[in-house]
Amino acid sequence: MRARCDGRLLLMVLFLGFTHRLLPLFHPRLPSPSPSLVRSAMSQPDFSTPRPVVKRVLAKQQHEGQGAVVRRSIGRNELRSLDPFLMLDEFSVSPPAGFPDHPHRGFETVTYMLQGAFTHQDFAGNRGTIRTGDVQWMTAGRGIIHSEMPAGEGVNKGLQLWINLSSRDKMIEPRYQELLSEDIGTAEDDGVEVRVIAGEAMGVRSPVYTRTPTMYLDFTLKPGARLNQSIHESWTAFVYVIEGEGVFGSADSTPVPAHNLLVLGPGDGVSVWNESSKPLRFVLIGGQPLNEPVAQHGPFVMNTPAQIDQAIEDYQYGKNGFEMARYWRSRSVG
Repeated sequence: MRARCDGRLLLMVLFLGFTHRLLPLFHPRLPSPSPSLVRSAMSQPDFSTPRPVVKRVLAKQQHEGQGAVVRRSIGRNELRSLDPFLMLDEFSVSPPAGFPDHPHRGFETVTYMLQGAFTHQDFAGNRGTIRTGDVQWMTAGRGIIHSEMPAGEGVNKGLQLWINLSSRDKMIEPRYQELLSEDIGTAEDDGVEVRVIAGEAMGVRSPVYTRTPTMYLDFTLKPGARLNQSIHESWTAFVYVIEGEGVFGSADSTPVPAHNLLVLGPGDGVSVWNESSKPLRFVLIGGQPLNEPVAQHGPFVMNTPAQIDQAIEDYQYGKNGFEMARYWRSRSVG
């Protein structure tokens, strides 16, 4: 199925389930901003107030794009948004399924490949393939039309996170930051390994520039390992379990298995235990809340309904960032 510039009808077909609305923001009553740094300690926490788990959401399977299956956690009715985060999908896609030509405006997408490869193309002529362990950080800004299709045989898996942009950044020029797996900083200590995609942990800092201040850490804990990771006190933070099961927040909590998202409450750090016989892998993601109104219609995220109407009109008539929308079509991946 190819995307065409047919305005509202197209958006309803491609993004069934989204509505044109002001989104309520889930915010776990975080304290006022703190200048504390993000850092970690394995045995003794270097934070004073551990964050509890205040909400748990099972990522349920749903169909998206063209024959693709995703597990969505943020963006479901149970957790419509988590300021500044708009959506988190764990995708599992085999050819010929994928995400054909579609637009974005007003936010960023972060695609992290866990297995396989995806080829990206956009209407500005950019084309590239990200493979296992690679990251693409795309700032849609004023407008992008692109496709994301599997480039490898078999099952291609990954995570895609949507991060909101502030009102001042929603109409900036699009840009990309791509990190190859071998260029992502890593550290290991006492049974804990981290890949630092954004932010800083265990003495390693990512080169990624985040317009909305963000940390994105991929942790693996060996059986019996414990992690103490500090987090900016004023930031929203959550955990998404990829593999295994772990204990989060307090030592007497119930172990949480894969495909669950845990919203962390107020505090300046989190403790994690792997009490199982298998490795535990999860991402810890945090960001500075924007505290701005959110209006969303499918792939367009702005501040007001009027801005959404303008985005749809711009896309439909090929203007204000979508000038190439009428003429561009992606090429087959193969």
